[in-house]
Order: sequence, then structure tokens, then C-alpha cells
Amino acid sequence: MVELILKITLAHLIGDFVFQTSKMVDDIETNRFTSKYLYVHIFIHFLLVVLITAFEQKYLLPAGLLAISHFFIDILTKIVIKNSISKLMNLLLDQTFHLIAIALFINYFHNYTIDFKQIFNAKNYLLVTALVSITFVSAILMKRIMEIFNYSLPDNGIKDAGKYIGILERLFIFTFVVTSFWEGVGFLLAAKSIFRFGDLKENKEIKLTEYILIGTLISFGIAVVIAKIYLKLVSVI
Repeated sequence: MVELILKITLAHLIGDFVFQTSKMVDDIETNRFTSKYLYVHIFIHFLLVVLITAFEQKYLLPAGLLAISHFFIDILTKIVIKNSISKLMNLLLDQTFHLIAIALFINYFHNYTIDFKQIFNAKNYLLVTALVSITFVSAILMKRIMEIFNYSLPDNGIKDAGKYIGILERLFIFTFVVTSFWEGVGFLLAAKSIFRFGDLKENKEIKLTEYILIGTLISFGIAVVIAKIYLKLVSVI
């Protein structure tokens, strides 16, 4: 079962991200059903599945059905709803539908069930709680803490970039601490300092330097504390 999952997933990734060029996507979106690349793309997917399953007869019909499902999914995402949602959401929706189709393909040969007890358990609840705390909760907490200093950052960057940088850095730190890779925390701090050095040097403002340093250390501290609490609690659950 695992081998088949890997085979079909590999075939899908090669078909969608290696053999499907930007030119093909643009042509499909422009010429819609009359685009030859729409049908070439579907045939490539069918051929890849057949090749990777070594032309075994039992996979031929399911491979054809999988290719047909890919055809309708691509029509939906590349033609029907292309202009209704963002490109990122379109990509995520497209790949979600493809994964569902692949799951049905695998289930045809290997019946499997989802053990919800393995998903909805105390350890997973704790992990999700930690992740929510380290991202969105901490972002709001950081905002309120930094408001105490009554300092306005220069308004010439990407909107909310600082918020998302903070979320990402805390996620990295959480991962580093949980996996006992403390060197990663030091590397991340050093890397952020290097990138910020140019901005601070140009502005030549002590307040900006102090503001960024305080925010960075608080953000790192929150991430480390939450990670350590998570490790402590997960060990006793």
C-alpha cells in the first residue's frame, strides 16, 4: 500500500510540476477547452501512472479514471473558478482535489479506514494549542507589548510583514526547541540580525534599533517558553 501511494503521488507531482510548463497553463487558461495542452497534460498523467505501475493490467482502468478525474479538476480550477479566487487558493484547492482522487485510487486496491482516535487525542490537542499560541495568540500579545513603547515603525514596508515574520520565526524556534536543535535558534537569531543590520545602519536611529531588538528577544523568548511548556506537558500525557 505504501509503495503504491508513493508511486501514484510521484507520478502526480511529476505530471503537475515537472511536465506541465507555464506555457501549457497559460494556453489552457486562454484557449480553455480548445487548448491542445489540456488533453496533452491529461494524457501525460495517464501515461505516468501506467509507466510507474509497470503496465500492470489491473491498474490500466483505474489509471484512466484517475486521468479523467484530473481532467475535470483542471477544468474547474483552470477555467471555471480561475478568476473567482486568488492564485494561491486556486493551487491549494486544485491539489486538494487531486489528493482526494489519489486517495480514492489507492482505496480501490487497498481498503483503509481512518482511526479518528489517533487524530483526536490529547497529544494532538496539545500540539495544536501550542501552534495556535505561538502564532496568532503570540502575534496579538506581541502587538500589545510593543505598544507600551509608543514607537511607530517607518511605514515603507510590506503591510503586516512584521507580524508574519514574527509568526514564522516563532514556528521555526518552536520546531528547533522541540527537536533539541538549539543551534538552529542561534542561527536564526544571527540571520535575522544580519538582514536587519542594513536597515538599522541606514536609519541611524537608536530608538529603531532598540525597538527591533526588544521585539526580537521577546518573540524568541515567547517561542522558547511555549516550546518548553509543550515538551513538559507532552511527556506526562
